Amino acid sequence: MTYTMVWLAAMIILIIIEIVTVGLTTIWFAIGALVAIIVSMLGGGIILQMTVFLFISLGMLIFTRPLAMRYINNTRTRTNYEGIIGKVVRITQDVDNIAEKGCAVVNGQEWTVRAVNDRSRIAAGSLAKVVDIKGVRLIVEKYEEG
Repeated sequence: MTYTMVWLAAMIILIIIEIVTVGLTTIWFAIGALVAIIVSMLGGGIILQMTVFLFISLGMLIFTRPLAMRYINNTRTRTNYEGIIGKVVRITQDVDNIAEKGCAVVNGQEWTVRAVNDRSRIAAGSLAKVVDIKGVRLIVEKYEEG
């Protein structure tokens, strides 16, 4: 009976973690703990309980999580802004990290721009290469044609 309570506590903790993180990971281990509770109540030893817990949890994680993620995230709009990295853009407002200013238009959208190096300044009208995206800011370096 003591192992049953341990598995029950583990299941509750795992469910709470899943509710807080919504990562669709710990719920499979909570299901494994539920099956371990059943094995414990049927008189199975701790080795059997742990084995069942691991097999059920990992099996559910590996085989059912991808299916569940496909149905849960089917309304998410993919942006593909990663494709901007490496592009050469024209700066529309002077880039100055210290003054916290700088803009560029990419694919018809205006972006806040910051230079890779805080000491670098890039004048409006200049070309810059996008090297990274941090949140809603393009990180650029001055681009020399040629």
